[in-house]
Amino acid sequence: MNVLAVALYVVLSLVLVGCGDESSSDESDSSYKMVDEMTSARELPSFLGEGLSPEEKEELMSQILPAGSEDGVDTEEKFKELFERANAGDPQSQTELGVMYYTGEAVSKTLSGQVRDNDPGLAAGWFYRAAEQGYADAQFNLGLMYINGEGIEQDTVQAVELFKKAAEQGNIDAQNNLGALYYTGEGVERNVDIAIEWFEKAAALGSDDARANLEAIKSADQ
Repeated sequence: MNVLAVALYVVLSLVLVGCGDESSSDESDSSYKMVDEMTSARELPSFLGEGLSPEEKEELMSQILPAGSEDGVDTEEKFKELFERANAGDPQSQTELGVMYYTGEAVSKTLSGQVRDNDPGLAAGWFYRAAEQGYADAQFNLGLMYINGEGIEQDTVQAVELFKKAAEQGNIDAQNNLGALYYTGEGVERNVDIAIEWFEKAAALGSDDARANLEAIKSADQ
């Protein structure tokens, strides 16, 4: 079989919620450093408001926020609630907070005070905390970041291990990606039979990408 002839579909989007083992754990990896100062999307970063009157700050805020945005307060409240629950160890909140930092919905700053458009490193840190508790969607998200080398050093072997953990809990995107990695032999010894098994599991749960991958493999065999 010619590997290059098969166009595999790999899921590259982050997920927000899912079914995972929510056993609590306060352990964290010191390799993921979180900045001390974090602001919600509605809050004006402190260095931008230095020397401005309240009225000037409000005017600057109106220029920074998206025009016509009416859910800024909701976003701020969402951030505060998620941050509180995430700090308390809730894996779903940790995962959702990671997505907010990844997409830039929540704002972070460098130690020098520079605002980041998004913060993959901080997102990875929150995904890691949730993944350590066995939360499938966080395991999947962190696996993607290892695959892409976003926020953390690229490591396909680690990605495979995380996808396995999420796939075994029924995460269909992790099952599909795991099948793709087994098929191509990235981060794991190549095994087409195992790849097909994972594609079949994901397809049975409704993954169109997994079905397409199975069809691609069948076509390559003909």
